[in-house]
Amino acid sequence: MYPWIFRHLPGPLPVRILLALALIAAVVAALFVWVFPWAAENIDFLSRDPGIS
Repeated sequence: MYPWIFRHLPGPLPVRILLALALIAAVVAALFVWVFPWAAENIDFLSRDPGIS
C-alpha cells in the first residue's frame, strides 16, 4: 500500500517525501481529532475505570 501511495505522489523525490510526511501528519491529526475521542466515548472497554473490577 505505501509504495503505491508513494508512486502516485507527484514531483521529484524530495517533493514526494514532503508530501508523504504531510499526508502522514494529516492522518495522525484526523485520528487524534475525530477517531480517538469517538472511540473513547463509544467503546465500553475503553471507557471503563481500570480500578473497578
